[in-house]
Amino acid sequence: MEIKVVRSVRNENSTFGKMFMNNEFYAYTCEDKVRNLKGDKSKKIYGKTAIDAGRYEVVLSYSEHFKKYLPLLLNVPCFQGIRIHGGNTSEDSLGCILIGANGDLKSCISNCASKVNNLVSILKGVEKKEKTWIEIVEE
Repeated sequence: MEIKVVRSVRNENSTFGKMFMNNEFYAYTCEDKVRNLKGDKSKKIYGKTAIDAGRYEVVLSYSEHFKKYLPLLLNVPCFQGIRIHGGNTSEDSLGCILIGANGDLKSCISNCASKVNNLVSILKGVEKKEKTWIEIVEE
């Protein structure tokens, strides 16, 4: 399965975009500010830096923090524990990709729980058949 995040709007602290699954719009996204680390951890500001654009494998795993199964991105340079989960603003992110059913592409996203739960269900259905990948691109 292929997931794609297209980052299209940036402001002082946040990055907003859209998530697509198999080329179909799925959700609005919110992330921290893109700092183009390119492997340089010295540019990273903890809790305020988005992961670099790229392609990452995604697996479902249990999150001790959230106490439920959530998508986890593997082998993300300069980061550990990057997940796809709910949240409304980049303050909820810590580098993770937040998804929601609604978004203004300016300040926040909302109605997150249904999108996250549905994504987990979809991934459970495909994880034994094929790998899941996420590609993050800048528009």
